[in-house]
Amino acid sequence: MMKLILTHEVTGLGAPGDVVEVKDGYGRNYLVPRGLGIKWTKGGEKQIDSIRKARDLRSIHDLDHAVAVKGQLEALTVRLSERVGSSGRLFGAVTVSEIVDAVKAAGGPDIDKRRVEIGNPIKSVGTHQVSVRVHPEVSATLTLEVAESV
Repeated sequence: MMKLILTHEVTGLGAPGDVVEVKDGYGRNYLVPRGLGIKWTKGGEKQIDSIRKARDLRSIHDLDHAVAVKGQLEALTVRLSERVGSSGRLFGAVTVSEIVDAVKAAGGPDIDKRRVEIGNPIKSVGTHQVSVRVHPEVSATLTLEVAESV
């Protein structure tokens, strides 16, 4: 077993600043290379406070606020214009940053890009569903319309 300090939220494991014990392979081959966690050391213990302070500034503290934000997100229809090839497929894929910027442009709340979960990469024009983890107990489904840019 290996001890790690999470730097990003990992579904089913913990939030940034949490110290978790995971199997060696999961930590070495998945969490650390993707930047989701760092190895726990006595010196790294000091980083936990700064990670938690940053998380507290961004987080939605109570359930009522989370439900209100979920209502705002689900009421929005977010539109994105992307470059499209002749077959109707996008050049590349829609990124999480583009989704966060489009939500803000549509008048939605500020959301942390680390809380946006795209199941499969969005590479086609049309309507897509994107999940946003607003709170550990509340998840919102956002409707995203991808259109061809002119």
